[in-house]
Amino acid sequence: METNNGYPVELQPNKNAIHPAPGYGQGAAIPGHGQVVMMPVPQRPDGCPPGLEYLTQIDQLLVQQKVELAEVILGWETNNKYIVKNSMGQQVFYVAEENDCCNRQFCGPLRSFVIHVQDNLGQEVMRLMRPLKCGSCFCPCCLQELEIQSPPGYPIGYVIQNWHPFLPKFTIQNEKKEAVLKIEGPFCSCRCCSDVNFDVLSLDESTKVGKISKQWTGLVREAFTDADNFGISFPMDLDVKIKAVLFGACFLIDFMFFEHNK
Repeated sequence: METNNGYPVELQPNKNAIHPAPGYGQGAAIPGHGQVVMMPVPQRPDGCPPGLEYLTQIDQLLVQQKVELAEVILGWETNNKYIVKNSMGQQVFYVAEENDCCNRQFCGPLRSFVIHVQDNLGQEVMRLMRPLKCGSCFCPCCLQELEIQSPPGYPIGYVIQNWHPFLPKFTIQNEKKEAVLKIEGPFCSCRCCSDVNFDVLSLDESTKVGKISKQWTGLVREAFTDADNFGISFPMDLDVKIKAVLFGACFLIDFMFFEHNK
């Protein structure tokens, strides 16, 4: 099998038709947004999945969900779209949910989804897949999970919900389904005028190594939309695949706790 830097050629990133982007330096392919500052493409180190080289130089990400007028005016749930930036405000990824109308309207935040993550050249570099499961804190068999693929079709890690009667808890697993990190959220995810933090912990939960923070976006936006902003922080030297899994965990947390019709 022909390979490139250890990865089969057929698994290399390809142009995605969801939202094709123009050539590098010409701005993101986001209608009406004009020119945006792109993060320069770093060199890909050995063993790094294609497209994840951006994460090798990052210890913080800002995930900004786009406000959809159909949701604000009609309350009609649409596919979620996000812009991902680094701490300097440079765009790193463009993220788009792929789903059908019935799934969005009838299953709401519990819906299964496929989320496509594109780089600034319009190439799909990650795919996040969530199966449909009913949600209940009283039933351990209904726990949520997420698979992260990079390149698409090549799993690199998983986010697994852990049963707890009061607290949101998750385990971050590598591609071999070995536990690597833990995530623990607050008892109540509804807070006014303040951020909601989900701490990223060591495997024994004794050390905090990062966090996923749902950021307060203002009274009007919080009241009338479900478009959220998240901040993600992790160690700079963390394995790039685990960084990508933590990035994926942000979207599972968004759907589970903050994706609701206003």
